[in-house]
Amino acid sequence: MKYLISGGGTGGHIYPALAIVEEIKKNDTNADILYVGTEEGLEARLVPEAGINFRTIRVTGMPRSLNKESFIAIKELFHGLIESNRIIKEFKPDIVIGTGGYVCGPVVYKAKKNKVPAMIHEQNAFPGITNKILSRYVDRVAVTFEEAIKYFKYPDRVTITGNPIRRKILEVNKNKAYERLDIKSDIPFVLSFGGSGGQKKLNNAILEILMDNKDNNFQLIHITGDRLYNEYMKEIEKNNIKLNENIRILPYLYEMPEALNIADIVIASSGAITLAEISAIGVPSILIPKAYTAENHQEYNARAFEEKKAAIVILEKDINGQILKETIYDLLSNKERLNDMSINSKSIGKIDAAGEIYKIIHELISK
Repeated sequence: MKYLISGGGTGGHIYPALAIVEEIKKNDTNADILYVGTEEGLEARLVPEAGINFRTIRVTGMPRSLNKESFIAIKELFHGLIESNRIIKEFKPDIVIGTGGYVCGPVVYKAKKNKVPAMIHEQNAFPGITNKILSRYVDRVAVTFEEAIKYFKYPDRVTITGNPIRRKILEVNKNKAYERLDIKSDIPFVLSFGGSGGQKKLNNAILEILMDNKDNNFQLIHITGDRLYNEYMKEIEKNNIKLNENIRILPYLYEMPEALNIADIVIASSGAITLAEISAIGVPSILIPKAYTAENHQEYNARAFEEKKAAIVILEKDINGQILKETIYDLLSNKERLNDMSINSKSIGKIDAAGEIYKIIHELISK
């Protein structure tokens, strides 16, 4: 069978697509897979690195207000539609799968115009504009959050599958994880990060906590993000902050699966991948949604967890070191609440989302 998959721009669209590709290969050893993205998107690096055939089209995001950039975007969209049509006619896919981002718009749309079965996957509680438009044309829509269903015109086409995650997240040996990360199992461990690019508001709140850190009641690994790390460490030095053995500040953490599995609390922004991973494990969280994301989707994601009593939500406009520290200590002092949050978090998690999505793919191909 031939599978064409498209999604790009950010890791939130690309990593689920790669997880779906992995599941396709597991179930169809003769699968012929083509990934369509843009030259500028993160997919242009990640997809070839994963050993997947990759082609590009010209397309760019549409500005939210009418201006000069709007006409450029429209012109690029026409190019993208022509190139998508050409790729579909040449590759002749049995199915097309879109995982969001503007690149998948012309690809999925042209698939349906060529009478090719198509589905999309929406990672967030508030769907992106591309997926909301495409949902009117595709055969099926897979969603991560139940809350997303009401935003689609044809809810009967929607299936809750969860968000595909890295399998290694579920295969961590906790004893080895404590050793590898040099974390003491008898002292609470807090893991803090603001997504792959970091989060300035969270960084600042953690800095305030460190400036006032007079005790060793919990261990902390805080990940600043690569681009913000050097400036952050200058602030540490400028404020004469002494980091004790329980505090580590890192630009990036390669052992994230291990850290997530042994954390007592995760503090994070509320990107879809992060939430899928912490709920698959069942970790209590303090969520600080980034205020500048498209359609403010991170707050919708965070509120979905808050409603299930799996997380505490603090908006960026409200966050500071004092509030964050109080929230951490309130949770660490209430083991019963932490345990309930862990159970609630795990109840949201979908550990076989990729498998559920493959069932839909197989169903559409078999029609």
